[in-house]
Amino acid sequence: MLFATANQHKVDEVQRLLGAAFEVVTPAQTGYADDIPETGDTLEQNARQKARFIFEKFGQPCFADDTGLEIDALNGAPGVYSARYAGDEKDSVANMQLVLQKLHGVTNRAARFRCVIVLILDGREYAFEGRVEGEILTELHGTQGFGYDPIFRPDGYPCTFAEMPVEEKNRLSHRGKAVEQLVKFLGNYA
Repeated sequence: MLFATANQHKVDEVQRLLGAAFEVVTPAQTGYADDIPETGDTLEQNARQKARFIFEKFGQPCFADDTGLEIDALNGAPGVYSARYAGDEKDSVANMQLVLQKLHGVTNRAARFRCVIVLILDGREYAFEGRVEGEILTELHGTQGFGYDPIFRPDGYPCTFAEMPVEEKNRLSHRGKAVEQLVKFLGNYA
């Protein structure tokens, strides 16, 4: 199935979650090298925009996701700007450092990851959302995962996403929950 992303970390994670039932193919693997637009003000708008763009280009069933980290003390930021919070370079370390700087001395460190997936199948759109509540730590912990994983500890767990085995993170994560809904939908689709 065509996945409207250029982020190889997401591709690898989603492929593991989907298993052998579906092969994830990116636009780049089909020869498309340009950017996929994401100019929406919400995760839902971005996921929908990316899915529609790729569907119009290729005319095939496809899906797109948008994911964001929402921090209560920052009024939901970085949110839709999570990947480019510290600049257009999409530097994960710089993004985390900016978050930690803005939260310096702040005691309310509640946050959540949200992932919205939009699937276009037979010309119809379907949306799935996963979320996981947690908190932002004061420093980086762990080397697994990507993005903000080293500073995000999910509620009820003693470690960050970056300290967890990949299988455990995928089972708990926002993207894992959204993909689980996607897989269930596809399994029931007639």
